[in-house]
Amino acid sequence: MNAHATTDPVTTDAAASVLHAAAVDLHIEGVNLSYGSNHVLKNVNLDIRPGEFFAFLGPSGCGKTTLLRLIAGFNTADNGRVVVGGRDISDLPPWKRDVGLVFQSYALWPHMSVARNVAFGLEERGVARAEIQRRVAAALEIVGLGHLADRRPSQLSGGQQQRVALARTVVIEPKVLLLDEPLSNLDAKMRVQVRRELRDLQQRLGLTTIFVTHDQEEANTVCDRIAVMNDGVVQQVGTPVELYEHPANLFVATFLGTANVLEGAVVGAGAERHFEGLGGMRIAIAPDAVLPDQARLVFRPQVAKLSAERPTGASCFAGEIMRREFLGSVIRFGILIAGQEITVDEVFQPGLREPYGIGQSVWVEIPANSALWLGPG
Repeated sequence: MNAHATTDPVTTDAAASVLHAAAVDLHIEGVNLSYGSNHVLKNVNLDIRPGEFFAFLGPSGCGKTTLLRLIAGFNTADNGRVVVGGRDISDLPPWKRDVGLVFQSYALWPHMSVARNVAFGLEERGVARAEIQRRVAAALEIVGLGHLADRRPSQLSGGQQQRVALARTVVIEPKVLLLDEPLSNLDAKMRVQVRRELRDLQQRLGLTTIFVTHDQEEANTVCDRIAVMNDGVVQQVGTPVELYEHPANLFVATFLGTANVLEGAVVGAGAERHFEGLGGMRIAIAPDAVLPDQARLVFRPQVAKLSAERPTGASCFAGEIMRREFLGSVIRFGILIAGQEITVDEVFQPGLREPYGIGQSVWVEIPANSALWLGPG
């Protein structure tokens, strides 16, 4: 886990074999939870597969951390149940659930060494001393901190403290690993490094893992599937690509990546059906497209095509370039359309003259098969 460690892969794999992880499924069935009149979780149903790296993703206050703490046993549902590996754990106290939670603050004992911090949970469980030493050594090896076993938490970097918290959790051999925004206390560069290490650790141990975050990039890069949450409701579950390409509603589309949302009306029927918006906008609708009630036109910045001359066909509209941002791989344009600014990305091609400047009039084309027709979420 440490980028500067020279851990031998065979030794690390051997260490992982010491920590026995059984990949189990986890089911959340009809869970509701309220704090007084505040309905925090609303009929949550989720099926998490054995060995899956799963994320609860959503904005602050959406209920994701409340749901994670409910699985861990620190919150109690009004109704519904949590089933891990076929066993209903809903009424069990936290220490009997075989679930390990890594807190956002790490919660390390400052007066204990790294090794003692990792051993603490095993000591509380009455594990034999020889077994504690074996498992602590394995846990520290797998996170690349064996050489820092005698240090105190205050002598470690933030990334190293996070690894200690992980080692302390996996050493008790939980059936499910819960991560409560574990990267939020790290700087941007360290977050990228550690999230890769988290994925590597999870794969090596084969642990069913649930990751809570409000950062879509973190969820997209490490997780197999994601549950997008808002206002206590699971809006959609899917792989990162599924959620991005086929969002269930406007909330999912706008929370996962940049999305342009345009108001208008559907006109015509059959092959003549099209979308009309402000400023003479006219967008073709694919014949097989199914439109929900109150549908808006939604499209991603990279699917739109810019041109100086009006393209043939109906799926285009005119606008004026208001801003231009160079992002390395793409140039991002802000284009004013009938009083509304949309975003269009064009791939940057080194050596070619930039074709569009601030204040220039352009045409924006939206291929019919790239348009999303979404109702409110």
